Amino acid sequence: MPLGTLDRTPPPFFRQGISALSKLVFFSALAVFLMVADARLKIAEPVRATLAVALLPIQRVLAVPVEIVSGGGAYLAGLNQARAAEQEARARLAVQAERALRAEHLAQENTRLRALLELRPAMTVRSQPAEVLYEAADPYSRKVTIDRGLTQGVVRGSPVITEDGVIGQVTRAYPLSAEVTLLADKDAAIPVLNTRTQQRGAAFGGAGGGHMELRFTSANADVQVGDLLNTGGLDGIYPPGLPVAKVVNVERRVESGFARILLAPVARPDGVRQVLVLEPLSAQMPARPAAAPEPPKPERTLNAPGRRGASAP
Repeated sequence: MPLGTLDRTPPPFFRQGISALSKLVFFSALAVFLMVADARLKIAEPVRATLAVALLPIQRVLAVPVEIVSGGGAYLAGLNQARAAEQEARARLAVQAERALRAEHLAQENTRLRALLELRPAMTVRSQPAEVLYEAADPYSRKVTIDRGLTQGVVRGSPVITEDGVIGQVTRAYPLSAEVTLLADKDAAIPVLNTRTQQRGAAFGGAGGGHMELRFTSANADVQVGDLLNTGGLDGIYPPGLPVAKVVNVERRVESGFARILLAPVARPDGVRQVLVLEPLSAQMPARPAAAPEPPKPERTLNAPGRRGASAP
C-alpha cells in the first residue's frame, strides 16, 4: 500500500482540546460566580422552587411505604398504651368511687356526732381556681405568680393547693395578681401533723434539691421514712388533712439532741399551670379575745426608824 494513502490524523481517543487545568479553572470560576450571584441576586431561587414543586409528588409517593411501616408500628404501640391506660383509669376510678362513698359516710357520721354534741358545724373552705402566669425572676427563690388578686378576693396568707396537696401560700397580693411562695422556698414554713403518730411539728423549706426539713425534732422522736405529713388545721390558715410532704431521710444526731429529717413535698410545682386558692380559716374564725389588763401592783411600804407603820413617799 502506498504510504500517501494512510490517514495520519490521530484517533479520537488521543485528541485533546482544552487542557484539564484550563477546564478546572473555568468551572471553578463559574461555580464561584453562580454561588455569589445566587447569594446576592437569588437567580437560582426560581429554579430551585420549580424543582421542589416538580419533585414533591415523587417524594410523597416514595415516602408512602415508609410512612405505612412507621405509622403501623406507632398505631399498634399507641393502641396497647391506650388499653393499658384505660385499665389503669378503671382501677383508679373504682378506688376513688370507694373513697367517695366512705368519705360521704364519714361526713354524715360527723354531722350526726356534731349535732349530738351540740358543736358548731364544720367550717366550709371557700376556694377559687387560678392559673400560674410565670415564675419569679430570682433564681435563688421558689415563687410563682398567679392570675388572681385582691379584686377576686385573694388575700395574703391564702393556701394554694393542687390535686396532690399543698404547694405554697400567697405572700403578696396585688389587684390582679398574687405572688405564691412555694414550700421549697428558703423562707417557707408550714405546721404539719404526722398521720401515723399524730405528732405535730414545723416543716421549713430551703433544704436543697426541692426538699424541705422538719426542724426542732428530738433525736429519739418516732419519725420513720415514708411517714406522711398533713396540715393539722390549728394554725388558722390551712384546713386540716391536706397532704404536705413525706419523710425521705432521717439522720439522728445524738450530739446535738435533734434529728435532721428531710421531706419531699407531695405536690410538685414543676409544670403545674392550674391551682386552687383557698380562703384562710382565720377569715371564718371568731376574733381572738383581747388580753386582760394586768391588775395594778400594790404599793410597797417601808417602816422608817422611829416611825413604825409610816409609808414611804
